[in-house]
Amino acid sequence: MSNENPQQSEKAYGQFHRRMLEGKAAVFAIATTVAISIGGIVEIVPMFTASSASWERADHITPYTPLEVAGRDIYIREGCYLCHSQMVRPMRAEILRYGEWTRAAEYQYDRPFLLGSRRLGPDLQREGGKYPDAWHYEHMRDPRTTSPGSVMPPYPWLHRSKVDPSDIGASVRALAKAGTPYAATDDASVASSMQAQGTTITQSLSTSGITAAWDDEIVALIAYLQRLGVEGRTYLQSQGGGQ
Repeated sequence: MSNENPQQSEKAYGQFHRRMLEGKAAVFAIATTVAISIGGIVEIVPMFTASSASWERADHITPYTPLEVAGRDIYIREGCYLCHSQMVRPMRAEILRYGEWTRAAEYQYDRPFLLGSRRLGPDLQREGGKYPDAWHYEHMRDPRTTSPGSVMPPYPWLHRSKVDPSDIGASVRALAKAGTPYAATDDASVASSMQAQGTTITQSLSTSGITAAWDDEIVALIAYLQRLGVEGRTYLQSQGGGQ
């Protein structure tokens, strides 16, 4: 009877075949190329073969407006995605707290995705319409005024800094090149759209005694936050779900 340890025998057997394969450079290169090619094909082919009818797509989801794009750029710049996720998982506790779980189609115009990796603050996927514009204005000025005990830092510079429409025009054109269907991407159209939506928000703020300009960064951020999940809810209702 052999006293050889079965685990040592198996390890030696594996090392023998690995060394034999590594010793044949051409065979090893071919095997590696085949393995990588198969993995690449599996990932790439569906991108070119999937039709609009073969994957979940929501016609109710429209691209972000130029002002919402500006707000989203600010959201990314300030690192908001580091503390807030934008993905409600299909778990009872999350649905009860945040609302209907997120569907893939809701991200079709998110470039890049802002799913987040942790939650020091609440999930924001269904944030739109949850609070009035004035709440967001004060929350960004001093989070403790609206959320006692919050550990979120204040962002007072957003109330002083301005958005440059020409910069947002560049962002909109970049998104259009990536496939986002914008009807007009010239600077004049972008600025006009931003001013129209921004004026609506400043009028809403004025009802709470807040004076702001349409091109304030805080106004752009409010536009983005109030957009989150709104069209997603419409989409879910059209699918027979949602709240």
